Amino acid sequence: MKFYRLAFALSVISVAILTAGCSSTENKPKESTPENPAAAAKPQIKEPTLYTGQEAFNRMMGLALKWSPDAEPARVESVLTTETTGQDGKATIWRGYFVSPSRRSTKTIVCSGSRQPDAPPFGVSPEGAEGAYNAQSAGLVFSHYLLKTDTDKAFAIAQQHGGDAIVKKDAQQPIMYVLLKDRKQNVPVWYVIYGTSEKDRKGIGVINATTGAFVSAGK
Repeated sequence: MKFYRLAFALSVISVAILTAGCSSTENKPKESTPENPAAAAKPQIKEPTLYTGQEAFNRMMGLALKWSPDAEPARVESVLTTETTGQDGKATIWRGYFVSPSRRSTKTIVCSGSRQPDAPPFGVSPEGAEGAYNAQSAGLVFSHYLLKTDTDKAFAIAQQHGGDAIVKKDAQQPIMYVLLKDRKQNVPVWYVIYGTSEKDRKGIGVINATTGAFVSAGK
């Protein structure tokens, strides 16, 4: 596969549009009781929620259809955070780009399970204003019904075709995922990118997002 298609799609869509207590009894904190309301329990730190690509996509697609009944995806991508490496096909933040012919516009939607202060709001929400609609953005659209292979499976397949060696060298190897239409096959494919970006990568695996078949791998 010619990987320049991925870089092309990246540029097109950008235009269109996270002490243990003392053991002594006398030093133990008092329990919270009706007679002692000041002794409140310590707030628990909320853990981030990790989503596979298809889990996040289904949530974003629901909001996209509310925005426009004819909305279809043009691109889906994971966002790297310090909360996960992206291995096993999961991430805390996913971003989707959707196209509506009837509205003649595009829309960015985010699914966030991140708890980081600078992350998008927890949940599913639109991001930014509507973008321009043109022939190039329309050409990236694929049917949401064609997404049948999730990122956990895509990751496992990529591991079997060279990815395992990369992860063995670095157990914390960051991995991101990009879903785009392959124009030759006219189906969406998952790009499993071993790196922090499409340009800064140590390897890449391409998986058919409809059938789950391995397409190609490279560096």
